[in-house]
Amino acid sequence: MEIQAFGYLGLGASNLDDWAAFATSTIGMQSVDRASSMRAFRMDDRKQRLFIDRTIEPGTQVFGWEVANAAVLDSLAARLEAAGVAVKREPAALADQRCVSGLISFADPAGNRLEAFHGAHIADTAFKASRDVSGFRTGPQGMGHTLLTFPDVDAALAFYKDLLGFRISDFMVAPLKAYFMHVNARHHSVALVAAPVRSMHHLLVEYYQLDDVGQGYDLLQSTPEKIVATLGRHPNDLMTSYYMRTPSDIYVECGWGGKEVDDATPPVEMASVGSFWGHKGLFEDIGAPPSAVPDFGTRRAPVQVMEGNYQRMAGICPWWDEARSKAR
Repeated sequence: MEIQAFGYLGLGASNLDDWAAFATSTIGMQSVDRASSMRAFRMDDRKQRLFIDRTIEPGTQVFGWEVANAAVLDSLAARLEAAGVAVKREPAALADQRCVSGLISFADPAGNRLEAFHGAHIADTAFKASRDVSGFRTGPQGMGHTLLTFPDVDAALAFYKDLLGFRISDFMVAPLKAYFMHVNARHHSVALVAAPVRSMHHLLVEYYQLDDVGQGYDLLQSTPEKIVATLGRHPNDLMTSYYMRTPSDIYVECGWGGKEVDDATPPVEMASVGSFWGHKGLFEDIGAPPSAVPDFGTRRAPVQVMEGNYQRMAGICPWWDEARSKAR
């Protein structure tokens, strides 16, 4: 398995100032100086995670996938070429612009531009969020995840699973065809969904504290037209999140508490994409048929926490202990 994480995202757009305001004041990323034709943003110790470039065709995305080193990158390139995929060894100038040591580029079956890279550059200064947030959950899990739609999702699945080595976390085949795929402990780094057209639906950014999500949602209440999906909780990755519009034709999901997976757990077939609660507006937007989104019912699951973003409550409640034991 060469690919280790979703390392960066690039977007082609001309409204650079709109994106700069959105990425900083709304999401909390840190803006970094780049050429006049682009804007770049940090989420952690990396020099950049997101970049907006007016020299790239508007509406085009660049998906950067990280590998361990130059030897692994060469191995991936050779395997792609052996499978008939056109691979370009990109020049040092482009690698410098991406803030990496080396990269190749190629396309998936739908024509999305993928870049594989190694040696991400580390910034000389500490990350400083532009909005008062605790930080983003990145590191070995990458910058987040993306959801892509495909007219031929079976061809996309074969490419990402059989050729690139992505593993399926869970999936749905009817009435909506979707595959959620991981390359590390993050529940999914990419989701492949069948749809009439090729598109990028959203980018997930995951915060370290739940309050970062709630405060960001509060900020949107003065511009409710920017809310795509209300605050809610997904049943597969257990993410508590909301979705909002960006200055381009994609969305950003702002979340907390995503589930981790490992390769020992077999893929799970889902009967529904409906959330435990909330996310009103999302399923209509992705075109899910009503049968894929049943009534909310009484579904629930424990929250996913890590050291430092929770505190155990003291004391014992006999009534609660008894109720919990009966529910098991």
